[in-house]
Amino acid sequence: MPFAAAIRRHAQDHPHAPAFQIEGRVFTFGDLARIAGTLAETFDGLAGSVARRSVLGDRSRLIALEAGNHPLFAAALLAATSGGNCVALIDPHLPEAARQAMRDRLSPDLIISADGANLSLQAPASGETRTFRETDGKERKPLAAGDDSEPFLIVFTSGTTGTPKAIIRDRGSWRRSLATGEPFFGIDCATRTFAPGPLAHGLTLYALAETLVAGAEFIGATHFEASRAMSVIEAKAVQRLALVPTVLRRLCAAAAGRPQMSVKQITVAGAKLTENDREIAALAFPQADIIEYYGASELGFISVATKGDTASATAVGRAFPGVTLSIRDDKGDELPSGETGTIFVDSALISDGYIGGADGAGFHRLGSLATVGDVGFLDECGTLHLLGRSGGMVLSGGNNIYPQEVEAVLVADAGVHAALVLGLDHPDLGSELVAVIEPEGAMFDREALERHLASQLPRYKHPRRIWLCANMPMTQSGKVAAGTLRQWIADGNDALDLIN
Repeated sequence: MPFAAAIRRHAQDHPHAPAFQIEGRVFTFGDLARIAGTLAETFDGLAGSVARRSVLGDRSRLIALEAGNHPLFAAALLAATSGGNCVALIDPHLPEAARQAMRDRLSPDLIISADGANLSLQAPASGETRTFRETDGKERKPLAAGDDSEPFLIVFTSGTTGTPKAIIRDRGSWRRSLATGEPFFGIDCATRTFAPGPLAHGLTLYALAETLVAGAEFIGATHFEASRAMSVIEAKAVQRLALVPTVLRRLCAAAAGRPQMSVKQITVAGAKLTENDREIAALAFPQADIIEYYGASELGFISVATKGDTASATAVGRAFPGVTLSIRDDKGDELPSGETGTIFVDSALISDGYIGGADGAGFHRLGSLATVGDVGFLDECGTLHLLGRSGGMVLSGGNNIYPQEVEAVLVADAGVHAALVLGLDHPDLGSELVAVIEPEGAMFDREALERHLASQLPRYKHPRRIWLCANMPMTQSGKVAAGTLRQWIADGNDALDLIN
């Protein structure tokens, strides 16, 4: 069922049922329909008479939503995806320079941002800005479903150079994804879901959408703090969690000695769980089935794993329902079981690809197949094994990080002559982002570097450990010898000086 149509139906059938809660503020389905309808009408008044200026042209009005985990996020999302509108999600925690680059690429018709308890609505073409309050007006513009072919959603993912790429999805692929996921995950109107991650990111956004479409209550958080999250789970008798492995580990630690019996399902994505993760989760949430899925913003669901599917360290499960997997060589020929190549997907969930420019890597098609360049193999039982991420991407704490981007920021600092950024295995984060730096001169100012990083990158892209190296080992081609540095780190070589 279309997103807007589902909310309209729930607002009519049970208007007082809770739909969206964040930090104790509860919105019913009736509230969401009313506020979203008023917002949609406000959009028309603010930008309706202005010629569309975005990369979508006349296809749809493009609305950039960068309010973050705000109490009015769900209503804003509904209004910004109502028929004739397409939403672009921008994480407000990114540095301003990165967000401005995203806006410049998309040229949105409207920009929604947080303004305390309210929303700020800006029409860039006219320069007009309005403040929207929850109590403004009454619903006058019903939410429209729109056609399958209409643009619906734009999300950003890092390119292989770290430059964010805009992925566009039409309404049809989004609706098919929700229709496929609802019976598979067993979601119904009683499945109260807690997902404390950023609503601008895929896992939490999708959990919000599928929960609301099912007529159930979604609970979010403005920021994650384990003991506070456990209090929410207890007080609300949460049935389902949707989160990345790092957050699950924090919750399990906070649940020591107080197992949560209400949780019946835990949906995990963003990184692979270890066997130890499953063991501690079974103690913290003894009634819960754990479902891991591997996916990509460009491709949708790829594979899914339950308890018996992840014995191997590389196994990420079998093909998601309705998805066909194949492994291809560099020529595009299919490889037999056990042979390593590029993972291709054939499904109805694939996005329309990138808009507004990309870096020439990542998503591409081969007939009806598509890939993001990840490498792996299928075993004889049809289980997919993921061996590498495209572009050398590091997956740390559920976040996708491209070392090249961090290296470029490091070497732009006046105190850095050369840098190598890499991921090291970490029992909690999956991979830990670290750096080796050759300083520029004898003195090295660590605090100055931190200020530089903070001005350019979100915190999760900062190296957690840094070694100084007076003379970087180099390859014959003049590049930093990454293999040598990895070995030096493993051996504790005296050529490296750990500074934090």
